[in-house]
Amino acid sequence: MVVLIWLVLFLVVVAFLLLIPAFWRRALYERYSGGRPVTCPEDRQPAVVHIDLQRASAAVMDGRPDLHLCDCTRWPERAQCDEACLSQAIHAEPYKEAEVKAGRKQIYHLPVLLAAFVAWYVGAIWHSHYLFRAQWMDAVGLTHAQVKEMVWWLSPHLLTAAVCLLFAYGVAWLLAVSHRKGVLQGVLMSALLFCAVFVASWFGIARMPHDLFVIEAGYAVLATLTVGAIVGGLYDKLVLRPQ
Repeated sequence: MVVLIWLVLFLVVVAFLLLIPAFWRRALYERYSGGRPVTCPEDRQPAVVHIDLQRASAAVMDGRPDLHLCDCTRWPERAQCDEACLSQAIHAEPYKEAEVKAGRKQIYHLPVLLAAFVAWYVGAIWHSHYLFRAQWMDAVGLTHAQVKEMVWWLSPHLLTAAVCLLFAYGVAWLLAVSHRKGVLQGVLMSALLFCAVFVASWFGIARMPHDLFVIEAGYAVLATLTVGAIVGGLYDKLVLRPQ
């Protein structure tokens, strides 16, 4: 009986010790979450910023959270700023649910267009006579003359370019809504989108000949990694700087 009482007391103490940081983190979330309107000290333009809650909660036990910004609607153009608007963000009221649209992240088109072009160009090389055209012709059942004639058709190239462009914009959208950037994050989002497309298209993919599936799957994986690396890695690089 005494052992049981001590065990209950021990569990109560452990639960209490675990609840303290949980309450601190909950208080941090309620205090600093959400997009907050500020005025950029550099050019006096309005902006919406987000406070990095993960970094703040890392020092939560000593009661002095390390506050920094994790996102701003004026990034990536001004991503290297000194976060002088942080004091404004701390005291500003967060946007209400219906007002969050004003602080949405923008999708920058130049990295997306570049990624789509590179993916299309990789596909052109992948299916050329330098790599897998002969195997592709055997898998599809076309003659050399038929393939040579198809090369000059405009519609297959436009369709491939459209698919690459749509996929690149999908990756950029995932990065924007999740407020992430970087090569690794871009590759992860690209792989996530690729898996979703693969599952949705499985009924048609399962009917493909094995050799054709191997060739197209190899290109799809290479294009997926390429698009993710370019869109994520160049997200804050290929952007026109404000005058």
